[in-house]
Amino acid sequence: MAYRILVVDDEKLIVKGIKFSLEKEDMEIDAAYDGEEAYNLAKSNSYSLILLDVMLPKIDGLEVCRMIREFSDVPIIMVTAKGEDIDKIMGLEYGADDYITKPFNILELKARIKAILRRSVRSAAKQEPKSNIIKARDMEIDLESRRCFINGREKNLTAKEFDLLELLVKNPGKVYSRENLLNTIWGYGYPGDARAVDVHVRRLREKIEATPSEPQYIHTKWGVGYYFQ
Repeated sequence: MAYRILVVDDEKLIVKGIKFSLEKEDMEIDAAYDGEEAYNLAKSNSYSLILLDVMLPKIDGLEVCRMIREFSDVPIIMVTAKGEDIDKIMGLEYGADDYITKPFNILELKARIKAILRRSVRSAAKQEPKSNIIKARDMEIDLESRRCFINGREKNLTAKEFDLLELLVKNPGKVYSRENLLNTIWGYGYPGDARAVDVHVRRLREKIEATPSEPQYIHTKWGVGYYFQ
């Protein structure tokens, strides 16, 4: 993925050097030279990371960091001079993710940036919610509420009909024999026979298919079983 980085420093030669180095890593770089410009860019754009100098004209870097934290959790690396109060910079008051002290080695800076970006990607992947909605053409199935909709209209399915539909929809193209469906949906202790599957498939088709005799969702593999397409 392409990363977009905001580099903030009032020393233009430093910004130019960082920009040149990071662009060689296929990163997109925006630059700001004072705190006000940095804040406005952060407010109006989406960045993967912000490299923020503490000493800035107009608004200092710590205040910019605090202001950004009011609306964004974008990773921020503070660039400090020796003797700065690191505990204060990294504390809850400002919320920086890391810091680097001037003068710094560009290779160390790139390593810090890459490490934070990797952590951010992993964290985003973990936090991404898993969808409980399955959509297939005109059908929408809500797995959490166990409801089925065709063209936005709800179809009232029995518990076993929904179980049968859910299993087939989650495994499109996989052909299930009647015995397999019977054991999976009804359980191995069910006293009935495989004809129960045929009855439920027929009733399910009557509810979800526009023309049950010419099904669009649940198909028959003659001599084998049923599958969803």
